[in-house]
Amino acid sequence: MNKKDKILIIGAGLCGSLLALRLAQRGYKVEMYESRPDLRKVDISAGRSINLALSDRGFKALRLAGVEDKAKELCIPMYGRLIHDVEGNTFASNYSGRQGEYINSISRQDLTALLLDEAEKHENVNVHFNNKCTSVDIENTVAHFKSYDTQEKFSVDADIIFGTDGAGSVLRKSYYLEKKFLFSFSQNYLTHGYKELEIPAAANGKHQISKDYLHIWPRGQYMLIALPNMDGSFTVTLFLGHEEGEYNFKELDSEEKIKAFFQKQFPDALALIPNIAEEFANNPTGALGTIKCSPWHYQNKTMLLGDAAHAVVPFYGQGMNASFEDVWVLDSVLNEFEGDWGTVFKEYEKARKQDADAIGDLAVENYFEMRDHVANPIFKEKRKIEMELEKNYPTQYFSKYSLVTFNEDIGYHEAMKRGRAQDKALLNLVAHHDFDGVKDLNQIFQKVTEETNEILEEDKIAGLK
Repeated sequence: MNKKDKILIIGAGLCGSLLALRLAQRGYKVEMYESRPDLRKVDISAGRSINLALSDRGFKALRLAGVEDKAKELCIPMYGRLIHDVEGNTFASNYSGRQGEYINSISRQDLTALLLDEAEKHENVNVHFNNKCTSVDIENTVAHFKSYDTQEKFSVDADIIFGTDGAGSVLRKSYYLEKKFLFSFSQNYLTHGYKELEIPAAANGKHQISKDYLHIWPRGQYMLIALPNMDGSFTVTLFLGHEEGEYNFKELDSEEKIKAFFQKQFPDALALIPNIAEEFANNPTGALGTIKCSPWHYQNKTMLLGDAAHAVVPFYGQGMNASFEDVWVLDSVLNEFEGDWGTVFKEYEKARKQDADAIGDLAVENYFEMRDHVANPIFKEKRKIEMELEKNYPTQYFSKYSLVTFNEDIGYHEAMKRGRAQDKALLNLVAHHDFDGVKDLNQIFQKVTEETNEILEEDKIAGLK
């Protein structure tokens, strides 16, 4: 490996742009190709993942690249969930019992634009838009493209190719189509999809509902969420079955049915979405899936990063954060093994694969928690105890959510293992009324800790690592 290596990055989204920036900072020459137009010049986000949740793991990687402060200027803090019931009543559930722990709503377009601007400040970075990658010759590290501007087909030869081209990755597709090696791949879709809508800003430009929370309307088999935007609007996302259930996307095929559904299930949200029928008809219905594959690399020449390697559903708000953390982990491996791409790729995947699989599993779990459990009395009591434990034992107790979201030095797999054991311990104790009559919080802390350790030991004996 040397700094004269020509690096090709396929995909100039969030992960690719941060990777290009960091590699440029390390002195590498980077050529990055993107199938879409330059989002700094053309709005390409309508109806598709307009805003995202940025948290500690993402900030860790942005800090590494020197852009954390600039990213924070684009953020709206969300301190917890605000749950809306059918009658329009609300209750808040903070993300943490500790001070200063919150997640941030951020525009996908604004953050990507920031990273592209920062990357292009380096003379050793060139970004090419409107060029779709059609296939990759992984043996010879040649990527084939088609220009949307000229309709020309052309090829780019590189020393190293990174695929940061998302869940539909062409590089990953080339891995299994070329059959050069044993490649495992799974793509599991939820039976639910999503559609994005909008709560516009009030006439004075302010938010119509509190911007301090991620809003959730949980309804069992479906739910609505809303995240605030800088312009006073909210991006609203409906998660609903494609075809199954009393209500589903296939059946909601008229203005009357759409409005009747929202009037019955989300009346307070409906009052805030004036163009619901038009938006429902015009905005696409997206699929929700988890991708796992291995290996992520081929020899010492190509590597998958971000959603291309491990796409997740959005219910832990960790998709972008996990992709950014990929760049951080890769950079750490480069610090140790720079000089040998083959070793870098092997060590990177060894360090990252288990955590990537874990956040995929956690994200699916959290969907059912958000949709079904947040309004459940036992879950609410569990959450109340968790908040008290975090508040009074800030360095000793971390809920599963806090382990995943606010503990950047703990891998996703370890957070999942410990968090699941704590959840099981707390739910058992609450359901069996083992806290009844216990007034001393220290006793509760001891009970939860002991029960958690027992579960972890049982899991270890059972081989559930």
